[in-house]
Amino acid sequence: MSEKSKQLKEMLFNKKENAIDFMSAEELAVCDDFCEGYKEFLQECKTEREVAAFVEDLALTNGFVKFDEFGEALAAGDKVYRANRGKAIILCVKGKRSIKDGIRISAAHIDSPRLDLKQCPVYEEDGLGFFKTHYYGGIKKYQWTAIPLSLHGRICKSDGSFVDVKIGEAAGEPKFVITDILPHLDREQMQRKADDLVKGEELNVVIGSRPFKDDEESEKIKLNLLSLLYEKYGIVERDFLSAELELVPAFTVDDIGFDRSLIGGYGHDDRVCSYPALQAILDIEEAPEYTAITVLTDKEETGSDGNTGLASSYLKYFIEDLARLEGYEGRDVLRNSMCLSADVNAAYDPTWGSAFEKNNASFINQGVCVTKFTGHGGKYGTSDASAEFVSFVKNMLEENGVLWQSGELGKIDNGGGGTVALFIANMDVDTIDVGVPVLSMHAPYEIVAKTDVYMAYKAFLTFFTK
Repeated sequence: MSEKSKQLKEMLFNKKENAIDFMSAEELAVCDDFCEGYKEFLQECKTEREVAAFVEDLALTNGFVKFDEFGEALAAGDKVYRANRGKAIILCVKGKRSIKDGIRISAAHIDSPRLDLKQCPVYEEDGLGFFKTHYYGGIKKYQWTAIPLSLHGRICKSDGSFVDVKIGEAAGEPKFVITDILPHLDREQMQRKADDLVKGEELNVVIGSRPFKDDEESEKIKLNLLSLLYEKYGIVERDFLSAELELVPAFTVDDIGFDRSLIGGYGHDDRVCSYPALQAILDIEEAPEYTAITVLTDKEETGSDGNTGLASSYLKYFIEDLARLEGYEGRDVLRNSMCLSADVNAAYDPTWGSAFEKNNASFINQGVCVTKFTGHGGKYGTSDASAEFVSFVKNMLEENGVLWQSGELGKIDNGGGGTVALFIANMDVDTIDVGVPVLSMHAPYEIVAKTDVYMAYKAFLTFFTK
């Protein structure tokens, strides 16, 4: 190759870089340390309620106060938050500029695919006790059989009190499981299409097998199980009607690989973006130029509907309240605002490479992924960021030492997916998806690269402070 062609190639080609070559040894050490905090967070917070409670406690520790108790216009550097029904939360740091100049929003979701208990879940059949479930979000149902599960959530009792449940995570606690048919007897199952290898109504969770010691009673296993629940939590079967109980994988969060470069665990989608977005706003050391907001929201996996999802107006109302304190309308603020929709993308998997268009896929260890649009097919159900805003984000990241890459979610007609981006863009806000590439996305055990997690944190902190 001639010197001229080398120079032209260097100048003209889109250069992709691996984080190990991009980062110094010192920054890699900082990266690994940051990811230890993320691993602890992922292990402790497996549901949206647990994340929201964790974040509220952390916000209070870091000097945030409830916005509804503030009562006056914010000064530069003031830190406020608003919790939404225990399942979503907004953190805000007031900037030096007037709110009318716009705000910087980072929006991530804290719900993940899981199994919810039905309202009447407890039954027994042929010597076993079960929970009936209804799966939440996009899952491959067969992946949820024959793995250990833990039970999390809240039960609101008839007397107005509630009890929080978390069982199956600590050492020595019982776990739960969905059975699968052995390969010797699975001929009927193997005739099914892959989508129906395990059907929704077959996701029945084993919760016990010992009967109550009374020969006069029927449903003795169910009676024994409800007796145990009454002894431990003071609940009766009717209390399940007013409960939100979720079954999630009882896996630990682990380093993956001889080099410990990857993290395996449940719920990377989208807590791998929630944690960096949270840490970024906590790490703002002095009043930023523009007001910064991190919103951690619920219900994204089922379309963002409901009053804790971003299809609702709770974020818009919060911004309107901020604007009103300075004498402006919410629309005056929103039209000048920017948002990084902090959500994951599918990392290219060479084992399943036919699902991807390689030139436009994101890769492990190549930095945070900027996704111009999501949706499916002909860009349906998407927010498609403008060239001007993509240019702003690209320059911001490159000028501040953030390794980034672009990516789409698989081949055009292969499927696709959505994020919260369109709901924020619909408020007249420049919005683009920025997040971490994930292997085995939506599986009970997902994988991310530590360097990509750290670059997501750098991206959100840069967005808030530069």
